[in-house]
Amino acid sequence: QVQLVESGGGLVQSGGSLRLSCAASGGTASRYTMGWFRQAPGKEREFVAAINWNGGRTSYADSVKGRFTISRDNAKNTVHLQMNSLKPEDTAVYYCAADNRPYSIAGVTTRLNEYDYWGPGTQVTVSL
Repeated sequence: QVQLVESGGGLVQSGGSLRLSCAASGGTASRYTMGWFRQAPGKEREFVAAINWNGGRTSYADSVKGRFTISRDNAKNTVHLQMNSLKPEDTAVYYCAADNRPYSIAGVTTRLNEYDYWGPGTQVTVSL
């Protein structure tokens, strides 16, 4: 099994920045595609960003391109999401996820149903 735990969420003013972290343990997380998703109240969970096993490829939702950056440090088994120029519409619970398929197949999938492990989430609130 893989355990994922997010941290770094909190309250920030519009235009501010936050850095989310995801710590992974168990399994072979260093070979997994990792993703960030978010879910606002009353809305479906949506894709935010993904990164392949070695960090050489990333993908982003259109709504966060140019503002968010996903990265990973396999030596530390961590994944990060640097969020800049935050907007109130970024307010959501942010989830870290891992795709346990072979890394050459997983790529940087944006599909929720391809991810196998999920963290409990961390709240991000952006005030006006």
